[in-house]
Amino acid sequence: MSKLFLAQEPAADEMLATDPLALLIGMLLDQQQPLEKAFAGPYRLAERLGVEHLDAAAIAGHDPEEFARIFAVPPAIHRYHGSMAQRTQQLCQAVADVYDGDAGRIWGEAADGKDLFNRLTALPGYGKQKAHILIALLGKQLGVQPDGWREAAGAYGEVGSFRSAADIVDAASLTKVREYKKAAKAAAKA
Repeated sequence: MSKLFLAQEPAADEMLATDPLALLIGMLLDQQQPLEKAFAGPYRLAERLGVEHLDAAAIAGHDPEEFARIFAVPPAIHRYHGSMAQRTQQLCQAVADVYDGDAGRIWGEAADGKDLFNRLTALPGYGKQKAHILIALLGKQLGVQPDGWREAAGAYGEVGSFRSAADIVDAASLTKVREYKKAAKAAAKA
């Protein structure tokens, strides 16, 4: 079993490594908040739902107002708890409808990197960049390497890069990714 260091909490990281839906939701939540909080989100959600494993159909079928409340309980799962709760339910509905609730089928059944990219970008809340990063994370850290995965991951698939969650394996690499992102923002402003 691969070990992830995204949430920076052993139990939350173990869930990400062993539960494909948790990883998919964690990546979804990774926007406009610290990545550790985003990737701890699925674990917090499971705790609040009182379950050990997340179930796509159960999440999709949850009352939307109650689900948004679950997201909002302090500390909130996401700073935009209402919209991200809705987006999480939409994602889970797609996983339930298209993949019979098994998020692992998204990458487990992909014919190649291009197919995996297309499967991910077809999901609610997944644009090109998020798909590239998840493909890189799957390939670099979880051994999911269909033909053409590095090309499908774009620059995020490069060996030795420190661009995203795909490159975080410990505290030092987290620091390097943060430095890269800070430099990229500064360059964009200039």
